[in-house]
Amino acid sequence: MPGAARTPRTLIVHDYLNQYGGAERVLEAMREMFPDAPAMTSIYDPGAMPERFDDWEIQASWIDRIPGVYDRHQWALPLYPLAFRNIPAGRPDLVLSTSSAWAKGVRVPPGSVHVAYIHSPMRFAWNFDQYCERERVPEIARQVLPPFMGMLRWRDRVSAQRITRIVANSTAVRDRIRAFWRRDADIVFPPVATDRFKPAPVSELGPDYLVVSRLVPYKRIDLVVEAFNRLGLPLVVVGDGRAQAALEKMAAPNVRFLGRVSDEEVLRLSATCRAAVFMSEDDFGISQVEVQAAGRPVIALARGGVLDSVIPDETGVWVDEQTVDALCEAIARFERLRFDPARLVEHAAKFSTERFKTELQAVIDTALATETV
Repeated sequence: MPGAARTPRTLIVHDYLNQYGGAERVLEAMREMFPDAPAMTSIYDPGAMPERFDDWEIQASWIDRIPGVYDRHQWALPLYPLAFRNIPAGRPDLVLSTSSAWAKGVRVPPGSVHVAYIHSPMRFAWNFDQYCERERVPEIARQVLPPFMGMLRWRDRVSAQRITRIVANSTAVRDRIRAFWRRDADIVFPPVATDRFKPAPVSELGPDYLVVSRLVPYKRIDLVVEAFNRLGLPLVVVGDGRAQAALEKMAAPNVRFLGRVSDEEVLRLSATCRAAVFMSEDDFGISQVEVQAAGRPVIALARGGVLDSVIPDETGVWVDEQTVDALCEAIARFERLRFDPARLVEHAAKFSTERFKTELQAVIDTALATETV
């Protein structure tokens, strides 16, 4: 085991690398903490990841060689537990996993410490019906998979008992870990690049409300569009996805779709919008914090990570229910309030990348010290 004077030999383990999102930002921050650490994952599609990943030492499992797995990775569901049965050769001092599914179940050698950063217990196993609605799972799969889900829940709980220290990305996820796995967890909020966002001068603020999101069913952009159809207020939607055509078809003229835009344009829109609107239940919700870092308030469904990241009537407005009526009521309440951009920026800074690294390192140090006593 490492002494206090040297960096522990570390292996970072991640579920999949076939798309870039919040979980991959966590992975990058971990890699910055341990720049010499190799990474292990089930599948790795270099074309779907930023070019900077090309310089990493990344070992993908045998599943990576299955034709078409990058585009249909859900169909390999029964195989993923096998992908994480063994780590690469050698015994690391520290295994650091980032997971919402399989990576946290990796089998580590005797004497190694395993710290698992959990985005959520397996959503498709513990909330199967909700997951089916969210992902539009075919009816035949809904009929066939429930017994398999029961086995996955059992395995998910058993594998969680082998983790040395569990870290949750929000209070809501910590509560799920307690309920599903019967284990306690530290809370370390995800890293947000808050310093990329800057408030705009008052003269540049516009009337548009803003949505920045992948346009997929579970994000419930349909509720946002319906609400703004009813209210007639200007709404700008940024992003693309399989729900885009249906959303555009249902939208009134006051709702504009910009598709995918540059990072610079996202920064500008975030800083000049009247408010950003979110109606999905996210485990944390990095985008909600980014908008606040730009000095603009948030209107968001009061579930999941929003309960940690948005202060009601101070940095945003909570929406009580996932309905059009509740969103319209929240917007009406928002219109009567005033928000201080400096307070929004101050609050968002509490979720910075440096804060994430400091807090996660403290958990790691404690786990390593405890195991060496």
